[in-house]
Amino acid sequence: MVERKKQREEALEDAISRALRDNLVPLQRTADELHQAYADLVASCASARPSNALPAMLRAQTSAAALAAGLAVLSNFIAVALNPDKAGAHTAQATATAEPEENWEEAEAAVADSSAVEEAIVSVPEAPAEVSAEAVAKAETPTFDMARLPGEQQDLHRRANRVAKVAMQDIKLLRPQDVRLGREHKDICHRLRNDLDKARKEYDRRFRVILDHPVDYFHHWMVEILAEGDTEALGEYPYPSPVLRH
Repeated sequence: MVERKKQREEALEDAISRALRDNLVPLQRTADELHQAYADLVASCASARPSNALPAMLRAQTSAAALAAGLAVLSNFIAVALNPDKAGAHTAQATATAEPEENWEEAEAAVADSSAVEEAIVSVPEAPAEVSAEAVAKAETPTFDMARLPGEQQDLHRRANRVAKVAMQDIKLLRPQDVRLGREHKDICHRLRNDLDKARKEYDRRFRVILDHPVDYFHHWMVEILAEGDTEALGEYPYPSPVLRH
């Protein structure tokens, strides 16, 4: 009896460990999204418009909620698995007269397969996926390897990616009607020229050192955010771009 109980305890611990390992990746991804959203929030604080921080705040809030929900599901699962007789008042009452061995059988059955926990965590709404500067650079110019650049220039690329993204999100937030009309008439660059010129001037000033590198974060996020992936919706792109030039 003692040996059998010990084996079940070990099986229970193994099942819990497996559940934890299986869910580390989605939790890490959500934590990274929260970190990126916070970085965008910091970048948006440089703007003179307080509303510029709103998109980053919303993404940070969504990521934080998703992370908290995922951790809550996992912690509750572990607590119930280790203490099946304390899962609730009705459970405690129902198992008050049961043998300890029966409790271990119920616990073992509850955690024998960690897929239920995975499904619970996956069902939690996740924050919109972030796109790194490295991913943008690879998508636009497959031969461009950011990893070969000095550390300072790699940091500039990451900051340029965030700043360009925040700038386009600000324009979409503040001028939604013009953005929609620009997509419909395929003249986004012309219709939003004043706002784009201001954003581009600041972008050029801060990232002049890497403007000749074969990647254009400003153009990339304009297409993704303002044009919703339709390059033709931009109309005539008025800014020098090493990507379009090539």
